Amino acid sequence: MENPWKTLSLKRIYENPWISVEEHDILNPAGNPGIYGKVHFKNKALGIIPIDQFGNTWLVGQFRYTLNEYSWEIPMGGGPIGQDILESAQRELKEETGLTAKKWTEVLRIHTSNSVTDEEGFVFLAEDLEEGEPEFEETEVIKIHKLPFEEAVQWVMEGEITDGISIAGILKVSKLLAK
Repeated sequence: MENPWKTLSLKRIYENPWISVEEHDILNPAGNPGIYGKVHFKNKALGIIPIDQFGNTWLVGQFRYTLNEYSWEIPMGGGPIGQDILESAQRELKEETGLTAKKWTEVLRIHTSNSVTDEEGFVFLAEDLEEGEPEFEETEVIKIHKLPFEEAVQWVMEGEITDGISIAGILKVSKLLAK
């Protein structure tokens, strides 16, 4: 479908190593002038659902500054745009859980808050696992929790997991494993 929006100009308002915030002067689909704000992400969002031969998975818990609350999530992080997303996902799984996997399957592509951001995310299923030591970044204070995958699904259903990429990934993998 052809884009009904027309960008007249854009101005970068703010930038840091992870995002930039842009203000766009636009013509909307009706042809009227307006302003659109856009948060541009410099990384792809990557989530990983590791599952071992016994049906267990790993969640990570950490305090999320932006929410001012603790969050349980699938292992996740960012991969620079232009870098192989699988390599970035493998790095994130090792960093946050110490796990490495021999089998990787991309299960989901997702856009988060697509009315104001261009963030694109991917979720991978990681299998044939080997345990090791995590390699946390200095900004990460992470708890690692190993549990049956079905219990993680229950955490989603009970609202214990609120992160959108985690919810979408867990429910998608739940459907895939039910086949």
